[in-house]
Amino acid sequence: MRITDLMIQETMIMDLQATTKDEAIDELIASLNNSGRINDPVLFKEMIYKREAESSTGIGGGIAMPHAKTSAVNEPTVVFAKSKKGLDFAALDDEPAHIFFMIAAPEGAGNTHLRTLAALSRLLIDSDFIAQLMNTDTPAEVSALFDAKQEEAAEKEAAKEKAKAEKAAKAASEAGSAPQQTPGVIVGNENSEDFVVAVTACPTGIAHTFMAEDALKKKAQEMGINIRVETNGSEGAQNVLTADEIARAKGVIVAADKNVEMARFDGKPVLQRPVSDGIRKSEELIRKAVNGDAPIYRSQGGSNGKEDGASASKMSVGSKIYKDLMNGISHMLPFVVGGGILLAISFLIEQLAGEDNPLFQLLQTIGGGTGAFHFLIPVLAGFIAMSIGDRPALMPGMVGGLMAVNSNAGFLGGLAAGFLAGYVVIGLRKLLRGLPKAIDGLKPILLYPVLGLLIVGAISYYVFDPIFGSLNTWLVDALGNLGTGNAVLLGLLLGGMMSIDMGGPFNKAAYTFAIGVFTSSGNTDGAWMAAVMAGGMVPPLAIALASTFFKSKFTEQERKSGLTNYVLGLSFITEGAIPFAAADPLRVLTSCIIGSAVAGGLTQLWSINVPAPHGGIFVAALANHALLFLLAVAIGAVISGLILGLWKKSPKVVK
Repeated sequence: MRITDLMIQETMIMDLQATTKDEAIDELIASLNNSGRINDPVLFKEMIYKREAESSTGIGGGIAMPHAKTSAVNEPTVVFAKSKKGLDFAALDDEPAHIFFMIAAPEGAGNTHLRTLAALSRLLIDSDFIAQLMNTDTPAEVSALFDAKQEEAAEKEAAKEKAKAEKAAKAASEAGSAPQQTPGVIVGNENSEDFVVAVTACPTGIAHTFMAEDALKKKAQEMGINIRVETNGSEGAQNVLTADEIARAKGVIVAADKNVEMARFDGKPVLQRPVSDGIRKSEELIRKAVNGDAPIYRSQGGSNGKEDGASASKMSVGSKIYKDLMNGISHMLPFVVGGGILLAISFLIEQLAGEDNPLFQLLQTIGGGTGAFHFLIPVLAGFIAMSIGDRPALMPGMVGGLMAVNSNAGFLGGLAAGFLAGYVVIGLRKLLRGLPKAIDGLKPILLYPVLGLLIVGAISYYVFDPIFGSLNTWLVDALGNLGTGNAVLLGLLLGGMMSIDMGGPFNKAAYTFAIGVFTSSGNTDGAWMAAVMAGGMVPPLAIALASTFFKSKFTEQERKSGLTNYVLGLSFITEGAIPFAAADPLRVLTSCIIGSAVAGGLTQLWSINVPAPHGGIFVAALANHALLFLLAVAIGAVISGLILGLWKKSPKVVK
């Protein structure tokens, strides 16, 4: 397939009018939408910005390649655009972008399409080719230039393959055997003993993965250094490195913004960098890898042998703590949702049939304190520990969490035990590093579990459990004895936090706090769950109301997406509002925060209690004041919807 089969002329913009990054993205998306290549501009824009949040697609050298792979795309398409003045796209070299390629790939994009996009990415490493693109004036000239360049590249590749085959045949003939096939091509100087291996990967696996591969190969050839590059793209891992190649390499380059297989590099000097460094700092990376100027990688025995692509040392303390905490919360949530819904149903049955009903008792057992809810804090603690210390930390973390449950140290004690277990295992690795290699196999199956459990258990028993048990008891008593005014203020705060980032750190912090009080009080105090649930239901409902009653302020696609937010809001799925918040953060977030805070505050003013941690309207009947709970949510949603509808600007009409 030719690149120009995807880069159709009718979508090209030869004189981009945008002056900012946001305007450029909007103009490129409008071209896709007008040509019918996408079916949901709102979702597509959300996915574009999600990719930008990983790292800027302004790759430098005057080029920007915003891209997304999503169900919002009808047909694989590349929009070419050129800006004569250039604009700030937050490029990696801080230079303005002049050439733009917006790549739209459907979720089910075939291998042929993905290979074509990879070929496009590789062409953009050539600075002479970019200069030629800058001198084009018409879409026809752009197409002709790409066709000629792709044909030239195909001829060169064919010549290489022919020479390689002839060389292999000659070697086989001299050795009296059939030619051997290698899994990948080593690029560089065959007479050089300098050999490095590399892995490139980006979140979508469409553009940066292959640009980094080509940049590393090109630079290695210039430097006379042999290199083998494995790509982790949309088609999965290709040209996978062999164990022999890894063993022979003087160093390893991992230029990746997503997880790649790391355990195989144990004991090798490994440079872990963003994929953008593979594109723009290829010479530096290759030189350091050849000289062994990199930390020795030690596999930590994780569950899948994978590590983050970016170096963990570059992560701030706050980001690391948040990452570890979110790992615990994400694994805990299925227990919260599953157990919570069954508990909610059991409470409903209790109201109708009494506490002696067998179905009530069954659901209480499955979902309650001896079932799913019994695992909340152990699972939270265990997976926090695993995020820090990998698999050896899981068991000590879970036991520490269970001890917190049994001693009334509860949620706070479980958090402390999880972080303690993770860092205890890291400490044990360092402490036991000097032991003979003959007993390395005993470390993960004997030494780490026994010593880790003993240390975590002892500290939990003598320190955490007494301290957090007393603190937890005081906290529950204090919250239970709050005056109306203080309770309303806390309800305002919790409700508003649910809308600040809609599923991000603030949202999770408020929800986790409410869960902690909920479990610590024996699943009877749902006052703060009422505030959190009401606050979380408001944003999608507000979007739905605004797009229904202020239709002129929204595009047709936004109005269609807005309808789904009625269901999402009623179901307590705050994330339904994220695409709208991404498109217009100031107005959407501000409006939603105000309405969510009002709803949260009203639940406390009216002393509403919701004895279920999830479910939205489907568990509203369990509230002690069900109608008032629904009224609080409705008032918050209407306030947010009105503010957004009146404040929001009408969409621009693309001519």
